[in-house]
Amino acid sequence: MIVHPDVLAQADRIDLDPSRPLILSDADEVILQFASVLEEFLHENQMYLDMATFALTGNIKRRADDVAVSAEEVSALIGQFFVEKTEVQPAVPGAPEALRALSEKAQIIIVTNVPLQQRDARVRTLKKLGMDYPLIANVGLKGAIVKHLADKVEAPVYFIDDIPPNITSVAQACERVHCLHFVADERLGRLLGPAEHSRHRADNWPDAAAWLTGHMAELGY
Repeated sequence: MIVHPDVLAQADRIDLDPSRPLILSDADEVILQFASVLEEFLHENQMYLDMATFALTGNIKRRADDVAVSAEEVSALIGQFFVEKTEVQPAVPGAPEALRALSEKAQIIIVTNVPLQQRDARVRTLKKLGMDYPLIANVGLKGAIVKHLADKVEAPVYFIDDIPPNITSVAQACERVHCLHFVADERLGRLLGPAEHSRHRADNWPDAAAWLTGHMAELGY
């Protein structure tokens, strides 16, 4: 698997300790609230999120006629969302405290698919919320970049994401990575069972932190 050059450049600026566990966490719907802020953005643009399925395409609809917007329009809307709303997304409850506690045992890197142009805005947001960790703005599925980082660490590696295809991508790229499926928004969580390749499913940070801490302890960390 080939890591995108822009992603590789970010990753290789991060110093890793091979002997410490590594936690690689997604941002949207894991440590940052996404769906509720997206709903506000869509309301401002005379649209709404149907939440009929765990997908954006087909579920973003115009309020005037309840017709779903096209895939191309969805892509443009999400791009504009990140331009306008990246710096106002609140933390998922418990995320800052859980990551702070976990950072005593593990290295933490945020691996997010925020557009590269909004990377610095996301860094500022996370710092403001007490989650000032190295951040990689990824492109595409996350298996390649997670494997690249995991290969630098001898200790256990954990990956947290809300999107099942990302978890599958990571599991297939690097079998030794322990994947945790996390969906913060309760409405979205009800639309998905545990991801096929996840080791654990959590929908809140007390549960996720307890599993991560317990698993590391079982492995002697």
